[in-house]
Amino acid sequence: MAENAQDTAGNQENNPVIHTQKVYIKDISFETPNSPEIFTREWKPNLNLDLGQKITELQDGHYEVVLSLTATMKVDDVTAYLAEVQQAGIFLVKGLDTEQMHRILNVHCPRMLYPYASFVISDLVTRSGFPQLLLAPVNFDALYKNRQAEAAAAQQPAGD
Repeated sequence: MAENAQDTAGNQENNPVIHTQKVYIKDISFETPNSPEIFTREWKPNLNLDLGQKITELQDGHYEVVLSLTATMKVDDVTAYLAEVQQAGIFLVKGLDTEQMHRILNVHCPRMLYPYASFVISDLVTRSGFPQLLLAPVNFDALYKNRQAEAAAAQQPAGD
C-alpha cells in the first residue's frame, strides 16, 4: 500500500497540470468620439470585432495570457463607440509536451478568458447609453488551426 502511494506521488511530476491562478482586467477603454450627435441618428449599426492575444512566460510553469477584444460600432461611416478590453489570466501549465503546451495557451486559455472579456464589453456599452451588445461565441480552436496553416504556408518556398 505504501509503495502505491509513493508511486502515485512520484508520478505526479509527469501528470499534466492546468490551473487557472488569477483572472483580471489588464486594460480597459471606452470612447464615444461622436457624442452626443450619434444618439440622434437612426440606429443601424455595423460591428467590427478584433481579437488578439499575447502570451508571456512568467516562472515555474506560470504563464500570463492576455486576450484583447476591440469592438468598433459604426452607424453609416460614423463611429458610435470603440470599446476595448485586455482580459488577462495567470495559468499554471506543466507536464505537457511543446505542442500540447502551445495548444493549451492558444486555445484553452483564451476560450476561458473570452466570457469575462465579452461581459466587460457588453457592460461598458450598456452603461454608456447604447443598446445592449451580446458578442457571439468564438471558435478559438478554428482560429488556432488557421494561424498554424498560415504559418506553414508562409514557410513554404516560393514556387511550390
